[in-house]
Amino acid sequence: MKSRTRASRFAMALVVGSLLSSACTSDSDESGSDSGGIDPADSPRGEVPEQPLPSRNPNLADSVVPIAHFDAAQTDSVAVSGPDGPTLALTDDDLTYQHLGPAHFGIAISPEYSDGRRVIWSNGGDRIAKLDYETLEVLAELPLPDKGSVDAATADGHISDLDAASGEELADISIQLAANYLRGLAGVYYLLDDTNTLFVGGPESVIAYGDVDPDDPDSDIEVVREWSKPPEIGGVFAGANITQDGRLVLVTDEGWIVAVTRDFTEFDAIQLIGAEAASAHNTAMAEAGQRKGSADWVRNSLAVDEEGGIYAVSLDHVHKVIWTGEELSIEAADGAWTAEYSNSTGVGSGATPSLMGFGENDDKFVVLTDGDEVMNVVLMWRDEIPEDWTAPEDAPDQRIAGQQPANVGDPDIEAIQTEQSVVVGGWGAMVVNNDPASVPEGYPEIGHRLLSGYGGADPAFAPHGIQKFAWDPDSREFAEQWVNTEVSSANSVPVVSLGSDIVYTVGAREGEWGLEALDWTTGESAFHWTTGSNRYNTLFSGMNLDEDGRVIHTTPFGVLRYEPEGNQ
Repeated sequence: MKSRTRASRFAMALVVGSLLSSACTSDSDESGSDSGGIDPADSPRGEVPEQPLPSRNPNLADSVVPIAHFDAAQTDSVAVSGPDGPTLALTDDDLTYQHLGPAHFGIAISPEYSDGRRVIWSNGGDRIAKLDYETLEVLAELPLPDKGSVDAATADGHISDLDAASGEELADISIQLAANYLRGLAGVYYLLDDTNTLFVGGPESVIAYGDVDPDDPDSDIEVVREWSKPPEIGGVFAGANITQDGRLVLVTDEGWIVAVTRDFTEFDAIQLIGAEAASAHNTAMAEAGQRKGSADWVRNSLAVDEEGGIYAVSLDHVHKVIWTGEELSIEAADGAWTAEYSNSTGVGSGATPSLMGFGENDDKFVVLTDGDEVMNVVLMWRDEIPEDWTAPEDAPDQRIAGQQPANVGDPDIEAIQTEQSVVVGGWGAMVVNNDPASVPEGYPEIGHRLLSGYGGADPAFAPHGIQKFAWDPDSREFAEQWVNTEVSSANSVPVVSLGSDIVYTVGAREGEWGLEALDWTTGESAFHWTTGSNRYNTLFSGMNLDEDGRVIHTTPFGVLRYEPEGNQ
């Protein structure tokens, strides 16, 4: 393939920015209560630290994975124990793979049907799919309007091209595939509720999908209902979550928070503080060729706590909005607040906010990465700021409880950013490096992180570095706990199993894709499973554990479950 010109590369990079801005649970016993914690006896690795989890939102599907980032708190952590090794080079016999089509970035596991079966839902770029939980067989698909279907043979051809390419040729193939399949995506964020209804937010509406026959797992899929936002609510939907009393909550990229009943008969909406400037900001960024994915006023989804707190991140601020049970409020008297974070790049945070602290007497925080050239991991008090609290030096707001540079072990690093939510488990907060190791000459800046997507196994592009920070509730200090500079987490959103005390991600070793498992407490490599092909690349999707503790994630054109002998 001939090298593309700088101009044509830039044009193609612009169409995939929306992906980069979005890349951005279990039953009640497993999910914990106010006291939370994991029984060390349940861990195959022996003694593990007690690590509290949020209580399960009863309006979400009763499964390990009902929503993007696993729970309404957006922690990317689960109680279920995952695999514990050993290191293996896997073959096709160790992997269950199912073609789905492009742009599937996550899954949701259903509650049990009346016959005890479960299904797996996934929303993608050209279809809504429903799979058998046990076999991953496709049970039903609903094509999306005006989207062409990508068959398995076409997908396999693209995978072969990626596997055969390297260097600049691989970079060119990557950006072409992104232009073909990741352009104009919406509905990346989703949730599955306790009635087995899948809610997906699109640009202008929220669509509810369900079974034609709710008692039959093999039933066809139908659009149950759709809610279109009124014109006075500006922007397109950027994220979705649900409150403890069952209201869907959504945020637009122009700073509107919407709370809507799941039958779509009632809604309330309110603008975030400062959102009056959002429309003009987004327009200016679009005219400058920097939107989407680099400078929308709100770029990511929401976190929701157990008391009606809704957390959103805008260009320079974190916002807590209150759902009172009857209406949305931005009033301080109701517990709402707005706090500034550092943003030297001017493009803001790329992270969906995560919550930390779930015990009755625990310190409680909202966690994010900021917008500095070398991003910081930031903790903000999510309720009242302690009267005796002094914010860290250089913190732009008194609400900041901790602020540490995510330099992945390199104090001389000049720039590092991520488009992923911070992984939170117990008092730990983990971030990964998504910046490619190198960039071909003339490659547009807006597409740099794309090289860690389709091209993330190539040693020329593969990023390295994973870093964990931790809050000490006794000393009230936030500091680095460990850094691993050897392991690659190329583009996936990792998941931490608090039952196993292991964090799982996908990266590359010597040009081959594979599953990486790190000890959550020490950061040392626990084991890795080599898979090799780009067929098994995560491509910005989230890692998951299923009801049986097996690792499962979506891929460029399908879904993959790891099932080596002895780990099933």
